[in-house]
Amino acid sequence: MSWLKVELDEGRTSFRPGEVVRGTASWSLDGPPAAVEVRLIWFTQGKGDRDVGLVESVPAAAPGIQGGLSFAFTLPDGPYSFSGTLVSLLWAVEAVALPASDAALTELVVSPSGREILLPRETPDAGAR
Repeated sequence: MSWLKVELDEGRTSFRPGEVVRGTASWSLDGPPAAVEVRLIWFTQGKGDRDVGLVESVPAAAPGIQGGLSFAFTLPDGPYSFSGTLVSLLWAVEAVALPASDAALTELVVSPSGREILLPRETPDAGAR
């Protein structure tokens, strides 16, 4: 049975823009992969189309059936992590083995405060004023 895992140094998952996210990806696969890479991504979740942004990726030099890969990503200035009524924006580090597309994902929070930004909820009569 295949598995991939992403572990962040010190288990830390909250960051500010410009900070460095460090960790290790490890895997054990059923067959030899064509490629394994670790990616820093952001994505939207909620109503409407899903948007995904690839910020940076680190490929494993010669991935085998089992292995590990250390990574360090410097976070960009944005976008910030947020949750709203209809959509949220999340950050993650993911490890992907190709061509099978086996994957593991560890979510992050990225904002100036190191906490997810909660957008105000609209009330049904907010536009009537």
